[in-house]
Amino acid sequence: MSKNLIVSVKNRVLSLTINRPELKNALNRELYASLADQFERSNQDEQIRAVLLTANGDTFTAGNDLDDFLHPIEESGTPSVIRFLKAISECETPIIVAVNGPAVGIGLTMLLHCDMVYAGKRAHFRAPFTHVGLVPEAASSLLLPLAVGNAWANDLLLAGRTLNADEALASGLISRVYEDDVLVTESLKIAEQIAGLAPNSVKQSKRLIRGVSTEQIQAQMKREGVVFAQQLASAEFKESIAAFFEKRAPNFS
Repeated sequence: MSKNLIVSVKNRVLSLTINRPELKNALNRELYASLADQFERSNQDEQIRAVLLTANGDTFTAGNDLDDFLHPIEESGTPSVIRFLKAISECETPIIVAVNGPAVGIGLTMLLHCDMVYAGKRAHFRAPFTHVGLVPEAASSLLLPLAVGNAWANDLLLAGRTLNADEALASGLISRVYEDDVLVTESLKIAEQIAGLAPNSVKQSKRLIRGVSTEQIQAQMKREGVVFAQQLASAEFKESIAAFFEKRAPNFS
């Protein structure tokens, strides 16, 4: 078990806590693989009726671990990030998220595959893909407009605007805002409530509420992946990375 992911099961709730607070809970290959394992486990274990996802520290996740992102390695089998996206998007168990701080990049887009998202007051949400020469991922170009409408989606994905917790609530991205000190406790109460309901009824309801097929989601991820890979090799992305390390604004002229 990875030290970067704390896992426990109680009252039929699988609790997952991202645990890299010293690195703002950035997601690396090890974490992606561990999260994928647990979401897959929730589909297979009948004693797990709900999943609660949160993080330690004052950040939910700053997104991809930059060192992993800039130094990809050949992974045996399916890459861990692809496994994670497939596992969370195909998870049949209700996923409740307690966003305890900033949710950036995939920290935001992963929420679109979850069922109930609650945030503390210090949380904020940002998908700065166009700021670094990249494009949306995790099927967010499909799911975010469906969740919040085109106006909010364009604000987030095109302009890269940051939403605070109240704005995220108004947009429909999240369900509730709690005081930071009770966020996880209140989220766990709801997870335990759902875990006590009729399990097949809950799973079937989740499928019906989603309204978008697994095939549509996977197809959109593939379309995004093609363009994302092209942008990774682009002059725009290289300029963004150079500007980051040189602590200056990128020049896209």
